[in-house]
Amino acid sequence: MGSGGNDKDEFYYLRQRMVEEQIRARGVKNQRVLDAVMKVPRHLFIDEALRARAYVDSPLPIKEGQTISQPYIVALMTEALELTGNEKVLEIGTGSGYQLAILAEIADEVYSVERVSVLANEAEKRLLSMGYKNIFIRVGDGTLGWKEKSPFDAIMVTAAAPDVPEPLVEQLGVGGRLVVPVGGEYTQDLLKITKVSHNKLKTESLGGVRFVKLFGKKGWEY
Repeated sequence: MGSGGNDKDEFYYLRQRMVEEQIRARGVKNQRVLDAVMKVPRHLFIDEALRARAYVDSPLPIKEGQTISQPYIVALMTEALELTGNEKVLEIGTGSGYQLAILAEIADEVYSVERVSVLANEAEKRLLSMGYKNIFIRVGDGTLGWKEKSPFDAIMVTAAAPDVPEPLVEQLGVGGRLVVPVGGEYTQDLLKITKVSHNKLKTESLGGVRFVKLFGKKGWEY
């Protein structure tokens, strides 16, 4: 786990307000998630020119046409994974590394696959400088998962797929949870899929969302 934002940096009270007004007030109750979102300094994951907007409840642009998700969605998706602290988690789409930091605050080990090498390298450098030692990032096709490290207790996909990528379902351990936005180019359903047994899945919708496309063999074509 990283050093996060224990000290009261200049954004501390904005972060506190974000947690109370944007996240807790909208129904996220898991204290581990709330603590993690309070601890991780979101402003360090975006361009300096946008830092004044770091704690506004909206996605923000990062490099390579990607985005950092709005804080509420980050918290909602993290809560849906039902992490207790001992899990091995797979994240698809490292991006800025912000969601990865939130997961690393709660889970035991977090593996992340990012197709854009410049994003993967910057995120890894940023997270290591913040003290995270339980993160593992690689460049590759996220729709294929990270088979060598499976099974995973939980998997989160931070980009939208036209269908649930089958390799991710296969790499999920029994009892594990997969959270993935699935749908069209502009709007998707945020699905939570629980692997009840090797051949039985339970799927529920967490509501409508809008994510950038998940490109890859089992996602959108380049």
